[in-house]
Amino acid sequence: MTATSQEDGPARGAAGFEATRWSVVLAAGRDDGAQAAALDHLCRTYWYPLYAFVRRQGRSADDAQDLTQAFFARLIAKRDLAAADPARGRFRSFLLAAMKHFLANEWDKARALKRGGGAYVTSLDAGDAETRYLREPADPATPERIFERRWALTLLDEVLHRLRAEHEARGQRVLFEELKDTLAGGGGADGHAATAGRLCMSEGAVKVAAHRLRRRYRDLLRAEIAATVNDPRDVDDELRHLFAVLSV
Repeated sequence: MTATSQEDGPARGAAGFEATRWSVVLAAGRDDGAQAAALDHLCRTYWYPLYAFVRRQGRSADDAQDLTQAFFARLIAKRDLAAADPARGRFRSFLLAAMKHFLANEWDKARALKRGGGAYVTSLDAGDAETRYLREPADPATPERIFERRWALTLLDEVLHRLRAEHEARGQRVLFEELKDTLAGGGGADGHAATAGRLCMSEGAVKVAAHRLRRRYRDLLRAEIAATVNDPRDVDDELRHLFAVLSV
């Protein structure tokens, strides 16, 4: 199943505004190709926070792999979407609640599916996930709080990946690598001067490039957040929540 991006031709809701991926998922048409592609993209992007959540529940790596695979297979097959509450509007909230329900009720079914040779709909790199999980420092916070933090970090990683890909497509990979640290607000006058020397650019041109990079980063961040909420008016609230989670 190949996910489509919003840039490939965004769906539009009845009100005429550009629909977010999550609002497409919540649409009524259960056989809609755009809905399936939107859900597939969201799942592939944000599966790691849930894999780690399952591991924090005391499950083994093998069990966490089986459960996360089966969970996302059900979602992409759209058997559980009736439980989604559009009033809540956040994909992260729906995912966590749905996984808790799944863990409480579906473990035996997941094992039966595995024994019976059932095919999963999506493919996750569980080996990479376990390596990533084991590298994380011990954290006394609740699994729910850790899920929120991993969600936020995954979202920021996705934005950075998209920004890097845009620059590589324009033949500006070196420029991106030189300026990416300025996204956190770093890079004073001396930093720009040194960068200008390495890139054979004027310092003014480097400052302009850094400004454009930060502006594009902000735009992509808002777009990525918009993809996970039902109402575009919720983007600012999600932004505040994301930075609050990261500041803890």
